[in-house]
Amino acid sequence: MNSYQKALEERKEQHLLRQLPLLPEGIDFYSNDYLGLAKSEALRIQIEIELRRVPSDNGSGGSRLLSGNSAYAERVENQAAAFHNAEAALIYPSGYTANLGLISCLSTRGTTLVMDELVHASLIDGARLGQSEKVRFRHNDVNDLESQLKKLNDQKVVIVESVYSMDGDICPLREVVEICQKNKAMIIVDEAHSMGIFGHHGSGLVQELGLEDKIMARIMTYGKAPGIHGAAVVGPEWLKDYQTNFSRSLIFSTAPAPHQFADISGMYSCLPKADKKRDQLKEIVRCFIRKRNKHEGEWLPSNSHIQSLIIPGNAEVVRVANKLMEAGINVLPIRRPSVPKGKERIRFCLHAYNTKEEIDLLFNVLKNFK
Repeated sequence: MNSYQKALEERKEQHLLRQLPLLPEGIDFYSNDYLGLAKSEALRIQIEIELRRVPSDNGSGGSRLLSGNSAYAERVENQAAAFHNAEAALIYPSGYTANLGLISCLSTRGTTLVMDELVHASLIDGARLGQSEKVRFRHNDVNDLESQLKKLNDQKVVIVESVYSMDGDICPLREVVEICQKNKAMIIVDEAHSMGIFGHHGSGLVQELGLEDKIMARIMTYGKAPGIHGAAVVGPEWLKDYQTNFSRSLIFSTAPAPHQFADISGMYSCLPKADKKRDQLKEIVRCFIRKRNKHEGEWLPSNSHIQSLIIPGNAEVVRVANKLMEAGINVLPIRRPSVPKGKERIRFCLHAYNTKEEIDLLFNVLKNFK
C-alpha cells in the first residue's frame, strides 16, 4: 500500500472520507440553487435567446491573451460591470479560479493580507500561492480587525465574505469599511452567497449598502443563486488591467467557451425579473427561523438562507444526516476539516421553492430524532 492509499484508509477510519454523492429524490435543503434558477425554464429561454447572438464556435480556442478573447466576451463583461455599478469586470471560468487568480496576484512582497478566519478555502489557497504576509482576525470581530491593522506598516488588503458559507452569518460591512478607511486598508469582498439575493435585483450586499466605491474588488460567483457557472471580479479598471498582467489562473487558462458567456449574459437579463423569488426566499427564511427558535438544538445565529445545526463528531453528524435522508429530506453533513473539530454540522440551505410544509416536516423529524 502506497502513501496515497494509506491516506485514504486513515480518512475512512476517521469518518472523513469524501465521496461524490448521488442523492435520491427528496426535499432539497442542501443545494446552492437558492432561487431555483438552475432549473428555471425562464433562464433557459433567456440563454437560448442569447445563444443566437453568440459566435458559432464550440470553444474559445485559447487563453484570453492568445486567441480566446472576443468582442462578445467583452460585451458580457461590460454587462456585468454595469449591473454591479463597477468600472470593469473580468470573467473567470469558476469562483475558485477567480479567487485563486485575484488573491495570488495581489499577494505581493510588501503587502499583508488580513483575512477573516472563516473565509473560503479558495481565498486561503490564493493567499498561499502569493508572497505576502498573512494575518487572520477573529470571525466578524471588527475590534480584532482594527487591532491587527494597527500593527501593520505594509500595504494592507482585508478579505471578507458578505455571507459566510458555513455559518450563514453576514459580514458587518459598514464597520469593516470604516475601520479599513481609518487604517488605509483596501477591501476584497467575496459575494458568492449574497449575489442574486441581496441588493437591487440581486446585485449583492455591497450594493445594498451603497458601498461600491469603498471596495477594491468584489467576487461575484455565478454557481449559487444565479444558477449557472463562472464568476467575475468587479472593480476599478486598473484592477482588470492588473489581473490581465499578473493573474496566472487567467493568463494560463483556456478562456470560457462562447456558450458560457451566453449563460452569463442570459443570467444577468433574468436576475432583475426574479424579485418575486427573492421575496419568497425571505419568507421561507423567516418561517425557518421561527421554527428554529423553538427547537432545542445548537443552532448558529444566522438570519440568512444558510442555517446550521451543530452536531459534534464526524460519525454522529453523518448518522443524523442519514436519518433525515431516510425521511426524504436531502441534506449533507459538514465534517472537519471543512469546519473545526467539535463544530461539525448539518447545513440547511433554504430556497425560494421550499415550502412551509417542508419546514414543518424537517422540524418534526428533528424533534422525534434521538
